[in-house]
Amino acid sequence: MLRKFIPTVGVLLFAASVQADDPVTPAIPGVAAGGVVVELIKDGFKGTEGPIAHSDGSLLFTETQANNIVRIGPDDKVSVFLKNSNGANGLAWGAGGELYAVQTVKTQVGIVYPADKKKTLAEKFEGVEFQRPNDLVRANSGAIYFTDSGTRPTKEQPNPPPSHPGVFTISPSGELKRLANDIERPNGIQLSKDEKVLYVANTSGEHILAYDIAADGSIANRRNFAKLEGWKQGDDKAWSSGADGLALDDEGRLYVASNAGVEVFDAKGAALGVIPLPKKPQNLAFAGKDKKTLYVVGRGAAYKIPLLVQGISSRAK
Repeated sequence: MLRKFIPTVGVLLFAASVQADDPVTPAIPGVAAGGVVVELIKDGFKGTEGPIAHSDGSLLFTETQANNIVRIGPDDKVSVFLKNSNGANGLAWGAGGELYAVQTVKTQVGIVYPADKKKTLAEKFEGVEFQRPNDLVRANSGAIYFTDSGTRPTKEQPNPPPSHPGVFTISPSGELKRLANDIERPNGIQLSKDEKVLYVANTSGEHILAYDIAADGSIANRRNFAKLEGWKQGDDKAWSSGADGLALDDEGRLYVASNAGVEVFDAKGAALGVIPLPKKPQNLAFAGKDKKTLYVVGRGAAYKIPLLVQGISSRAK
């Protein structure tokens, strides 16, 4: 059930439906007022990834296992935006309203919407098919940056093919280049507000990575940008931060979906706080009419969190 809050003269008065054990935000100066309820929109989706703001104030995200792209309206109503998405995962908008996606059924990167603009931009690198295209971001220049997280053992496939993870770019002219192949499990990817820095989430690492972007789109000066509180040892004895999706607010703060919840960092990588959620988040995005609502999806659930700050204004995410 969706639970609401009512702001009044600087005080948050909660409706009677709020329960003592509801997840609430900690007080993060400039980001979140303390005690704001994390609202569950809906649970039970078959995969939850790739959220991105739509220009009409709604949110889109990918229901990966159902092969759909889902829309959450400003009124919280849920509908299917696009069927048969080819296993779309991360999403990005083009300047003309084209919806770009990394796709996991037939592994490729391209435009999935509208139908008359569908196009494949890349499906192989040096003759080898991508393994698990994961996330992408589109720069205002038209350049696309995306990750391929490679393969890893699962219950269904305990002995997968050798993993070839990487970070790639597709130039505005369509040229595909690999930027990095030394990240164990690259996942979420994001650009700084001025688009001079590329952030990459390494699910298997303790830090968010940052790179400087050169004029030709190449990257250099790899560094540990932010240390993740989600870094812990799992039941399988492997260490992981769970770092997944990334989002920016309009003041350059970075929001990271991790094992700990939503971790918030300032523009220099200093930790500001963690917003806990009932289920481990996978990805997140600012959306809504004023982009002051942070939507978080993960493990089949979709949540929204009203914040004090708005999402980045110069692009969709």
